[in-house]
Amino acid sequence: MRRLLFLLVLAVIAWGAYAVLAPTGPTNETFVEILPGTPTMQIAAQLKQRGLIHSKYAFEAERLAKGGTLKAGEYRFDHPAKMSEIYERLERGDVYTISVTIPEGSNLFDIAQRIESSNLGTKEGFLSAANADVGLIADLDPRARSLEGYLFPDTYRFERRSTPQQILAVMVKRFRQAAGSLGLQANYHHVVTVASLVERETPVDVERPLVASVFENRLAKDMPLMTDPSVIYAALLDGRYRGTIYASDLQADSPYNTYRYPGLPPGPICNPGMASLKAAMSPAQTDYLYFVAASANPSGKSRFSATLEGHAHDVQQYRRSLREAGSR
Repeated sequence: MRRLLFLLVLAVIAWGAYAVLAPTGPTNETFVEILPGTPTMQIAAQLKQRGLIHSKYAFEAERLAKGGTLKAGEYRFDHPAKMSEIYERLERGDVYTISVTIPEGSNLFDIAQRIESSNLGTKEGFLSAANADVGLIADLDPRARSLEGYLFPDTYRFERRSTPQQILAVMVKRFRQAAGSLGLQANYHHVVTVASLVERETPVDVERPLVASVFENRLAKDMPLMTDPSVIYAALLDGRYRGTIYASDLQADSPYNTYRYPGLPPGPICNPGMASLKAAMSPAQTDYLYFVAASANPSGKSRFSATLEGHAHDVQQYRRSLREAGSR
């Protein structure tokens, strides 16, 4: 009898060691979602059902031995692992997320495409939410027509089941943090709109305050801003952008057409980064009223002038640069 009991104890120990130490799990991608408040035994049952552990009782024993709190979230498993590794991942909260990088100057359409390409939702769903959830910034910009301008460019990590509303809330929160670090506390509509124009006009940080000064000087004189990026945005909103600006675009009856209508467009045309926000908050003090944008200039530099004659000369230089670039 003692021998039988001894063998039984050995068998239990051997099985326990096997359950704890022997790797098990999938060779293909497997997802397990742990809901908040799920008891440990229920978590263990989920893991056992998916073939990720040998024994739910051994998993519970692991919890009693190690303690700690298992974190809710969605976890991704793609290779066999020891139970201790599984337990440690849940204790760390090593949930599965998808990385999405939003470059400076991205507009809603650009971001929607990246969200869809990352399998986090559809373009249409994201755009619909971005137009509907303006309450997220009601205290910053009561006139906002969408969240354009307030989705801060950065690299984000989202859970696979994140909704468009959750994604937008995270990006707006990041904007608030960035704006706060710059000391932006008022006049958001004006600052962010100007910053969005600056962002799309030049990629050169040192030029941004100069570009902002041109816009502010023209606004002060009630001159149309005549900025191409706003015309492009108008075409995007109307679903007629064809990759370049045509004469019909310059005549389009849109409040974003800054060739036809003086003043700022109704809102931002993209989501600016820190450098452009800084420039819009503190434009350079100049008498410039015109510039040829660096974004379109083969020299990589903008040309600024205070007079129409000076601007005409800069345009000639710009066209010469284009010809020279084309002949290389």
